[in-house]
Amino acid sequence: MQDLDYMRLALEQAGQCANDTIPNPRVGCVLQREGQIIGLGRTQRPGGNHAEIEAMQDARARGFEVRGATAYVTLEPCSHTGRTGPCADALIAAGVARVVAACPDANPQVAGQGLARLQAAGVAVECGLLRAEAEEINRGFLHRMQTGLPWFRLKMAASLDGKTALPDGQSQWITGPQARADGHAFRARACAILTGIGTVLADDPQMTVRSLPVARQPQRIIIDSRLQIPLQAKILQAQAQDRQPPLLAYAQADAGKLAQLHARGVQTLYLPDAHGKVDLRALKQELGRRALNEVHVEAGNKLHASLLRAACIDELLLYLAPDILGEGQPMFALPALAALADLPLSQRFAFFDSSLLGRDLRLRALAEAQQAPVA
Repeated sequence: MQDLDYMRLALEQAGQCANDTIPNPRVGCVLQREGQIIGLGRTQRPGGNHAEIEAMQDARARGFEVRGATAYVTLEPCSHTGRTGPCADALIAAGVARVVAACPDANPQVAGQGLARLQAAGVAVECGLLRAEAEEINRGFLHRMQTGLPWFRLKMAASLDGKTALPDGQSQWITGPQARADGHAFRARACAILTGIGTVLADDPQMTVRSLPVARQPQRIIIDSRLQIPLQAKILQAQAQDRQPPLLAYAQADAGKLAQLHARGVQTLYLPDAHGKVDLRALKQELGRRALNEVHVEAGNKLHASLLRAACIDELLLYLAPDILGEGQPMFALPALAALADLPLSQRFAFFDSSLLGRDLRLRALAEAQQAPVA
C-alpha cells in the first residue's frame, strides 16, 4: 500500500462518523508502521476521543507499538485544549515519526499550529494528500470556521423539465427510492433541516431522517413569518429522545400563539426584516453563532427563491427524474429576466458532481462565490 491508499482508508473512517461529530469536524486516522496497518480511528461524539487518539488506542489494544509509526489523518491534528487535549501533543508523546494530513484545519485555534508543533518536535509532516476529498467531508465546518456562517445546501427533486410537483402540488414520488434514500443521507449528515411554513401547511412533514438508522436527528428549523403553524402539525408533536425541539423563525408575533408554542418546547427567533418577513441573512448568521455547520434546505419554490435572492444558498443538490411532466410547479418562484445579462450573481452556479442513482440523476452545483473547494 502507498500513502494514497492509507489516506483513502482514513477518509473512509471519517465518512463513518459523518452523522455523529457535530459541531466538530469529521476526522479519520490510520496508523501504519513498516507497511502494516496497526490502528484505525475516527472522531467520536463531542467530548469523546478525536480520531488520532482512537487510532493510537486501537493500535495498543492490538498489541502494536506506536513509536515510529506514520499517522494518516484527514484534518490537521488539533493544537488547542477544548473538551479534549491537543492531538498534536499526543502524537508527539507517542513517538509518531511522520504525520500525513489531508488538509489544514481552518479553525483559528489551530490553523497550521498543529502541523507546526509536530514539525518543531522533529516529526516529519506533509499536508495536502487528497485534500479536495477531505474538504468535501467537512465542507460545512471549514466554511463556518472561515466565514462564521453555516453551509446552506438546497435539496430539490424535479422532472427533466424542471417541475417539482403537478399544478395541484402532488409530488410523491417524482424520483425513485435510491434518490430518496440518498436525500435522507444528506439530511442525516446535516446539523439542521430548514423548511418554510408553506411546506408545513401543504405537506405536514416530520422533517426527520427515516430511511437509515441515526443516533442523532438534525435540528429542525421552520421559517414562519406570521406564526401560521398549526399547533397540531407533526413537526411540533412530542419529541422523541433523538430529536431536539424545533426552532421557529418569525417576524410578526401573536403573543398567545407564541406562548402556546413555547409551552410545547418550541424555540423561537424573532428576526424581522424591513418588510415584515424573516431576515434570512440574519437567520443564517444566527445559525452560525449556534455552531451549525451544514443546513439542509427542503422547502417550497417561494422560500427557495427568497433564499436565492438573499445569497444564502451555497450549494444545490438536485435529483432529476428522466420524465417530462409538462405544466407544474417550478423549482424557484422567480420573476422573468428581461435579458440573460441581468442574471444576478446569487443565481449563478457551477456543477461539480454528477451521479446516477437508479434511473435518476443527482447533480450538485456550487454558488459562484463557492466554486473553488473550501480551502
